[in-house]
Amino acid sequence: MAHPLQLGFQDAASPVMEELLHFHDHALMIVFLISTLVLYIIVAMVSTKLTNKYLLDSQEIEIIWTILPAAILILIALPSLRILYMMDEVNNPHLTIKAMGHQWYWSYEYTDFEELGFDSYMIPTQDLTPGQFRLLEADHRMVIPVESPVRMLISAEDVLHSWAVPALGVKMDAVPGRLNQAAFSASHPGIFYGQCSEICGANHSFMPIVVEAVPLSHFENWSSLMLQDS
Repeated sequence: MAHPLQLGFQDAASPVMEELLHFHDHALMIVFLISTLVLYIIVAMVSTKLTNKYLLDSQEIEIIWTILPAAILILIALPSLRILYMMDEVNNPHLTIKAMGHQWYWSYEYTDFEELGFDSYMIPTQDLTPGQFRLLEADHRMVIPVESPVRMLISAEDVLHSWAVPALGVKMDAVPGRLNQAAFSASHPGIFYGQCSEICGANHSFMPIVVEAVPLSHFENWSSLMLQDS
């Protein structure tokens, strides 16, 4: 999860988020090189009184500064399109979970099970135990198996919400009357935090998302206990 004074992204916990981090570094390096070149040209133009007459009317340099930006845009666009298609791919999910946004909590329904569902509320500050995070802990975590494709069906019951977990590279709007779909796969066990990312009312900042990725055997034990309790 994020920590104070952090400047970069959270550590990736899914293959898609790893690709997003690589693309970010790729695009940032291109921006850095362009900025350095432009700064050098500005400094050179300001600091020298000499003029190269061959640069004032040169067909060759016009060809270069037309083709070069087009090539740079292609270098940025192709990896971006690849990641966009990867984020939309849903290939044989092992688990489907329906997340419904409410004012101001989330409810989860495991559609592959008959009666496995629960509401997830934020734990108030006064009820937190040592080591828990303020405004990020929920009384019921969404538990998923590690390295298993998960399909999220996301909607809302009242107003616009947004289901977002940065470490997993997932952010999808929850729209009343509409069912949106997202897919991800946790690459390692852990607890990943997110929050509603759409301003949804007075308590918008008090509806956290907690995803716990566990080994498959632990997930089976957890689901059996939840079914017995229900």
